[in-house]
Amino acid sequence: MAGNSSATAPGQPGTNAEQPGPRPTPPRRGMLTLWLVFAVCALPFVGALVVYTFAPPKSRMNYGELIEPRPLTAFSMPKLDGGTLTLADLKGKWTMVQADVAACDQACRDKLYKMRQVRLTQGKNMDRIQRLWILTDEAEVDPALAADYPGMLMARSGQGQLLAQLPAQGGNTRGPIWLIDPLGNVMLRYPAGADPTGMKKDLQRLLSVSQIE
Repeated sequence: MAGNSSATAPGQPGTNAEQPGPRPTPPRRGMLTLWLVFAVCALPFVGALVVYTFAPPKSRMNYGELIEPRPLTAFSMPKLDGGTLTLADLKGKWTMVQADVAACDQACRDKLYKMRQVRLTQGKNMDRIQRLWILTDEAEVDPALAADYPGMLMARSGQGQLLAQLPAQGGNTRGPIWLIDPLGNVMLRYPAGADPTGMKKDLQRLLSVSQIE
């Protein structure tokens, strides 16, 4: 008895059966897979960042004393070369600040020297750093001393009391050197007699990770 003439021979395409083939991946499932792959790849980098931020190796810790976030408020200080120094003049650059009387004893001169040398050691990044000497009295600065530090900002305490916004060291504002970031936040404080090598390394790290020119 002859078979059904409509039967399909092996290997021949059928008229009614669907052809097997890969099914398209649902878009939502495909995106989920993509995000999982990205997360696995990024995990080592995120982990390293968390460890660096919250448990940094001792060799990477700041030398200066980290100050709790302290944004500066508006102030106005007469500059020795004329004009007025305001908060806007400190924004856009890293600023090292020291405060002392105009007579400037040896400790004062040591701070001025450290700020100048630490800035010079930053090489091509030195223009991203500026220095400020806050004069706490009305006396005149020795012209020869001022000539040794070209480019340094010098201004008297003035109104708005910038000096009052800088955290003193044991009540003494004539001892420390402060570092203000380009957004106008007091960031680090260095004690009297600070090691300039430690200051230099702090600035190198900050300048390397900062996107603010």
